[in-house]
Amino acid sequence: MFNPTRDEARNFLFESWRKRRAGELLTPLEDLTAQLIDKHPEYHALFDDPEGNHDKDFAPDGNVVNPFLHLMMHLTIEEQISIGQPQGIREQFMRLTQKYESEHEAQHAIMDCLGEMIWQAQRNKTTPDAMVYMSCLEKQ
Repeated sequence: MFNPTRDEARNFLFESWRKRRAGELLTPLEDLTAQLIDKHPEYHALFDDPEGNHDKDFAPDGNVVNPFLHLMMHLTIEEQISIGQPQGIREQFMRLTQKYESEHEAQHAIMDCLGEMIWQAQRNKTTPDAMVYMSCLEKQ
């Protein structure tokens, strides 16, 4: 399983955006990443300045969204939907897409539940529980 460091993950995001802006050939994952960044214009200035933002920290106080974490969660959700894991994620995505009339907004609703599952696992010092995730999604 691929488990990038913080720097590797950030470099991947910056490089995907740089290549898109330069009109260079992208891998499918880089293209998906650049598309996600493109859907978040509020992050464009950050990704246009890798030197000034590579080491930027974001406090987990809820006041400011960490754009790196936000985009990596989008990528996680895209992967989950593409492989159908956890079971039922595709159906929840389709339901939420209809509810919000937007795939992007559906992913943001899913992201809330993904974050809740991760937070509970960290708090309880357990592995992430797909049942917690799916239960949260059913309430969305």
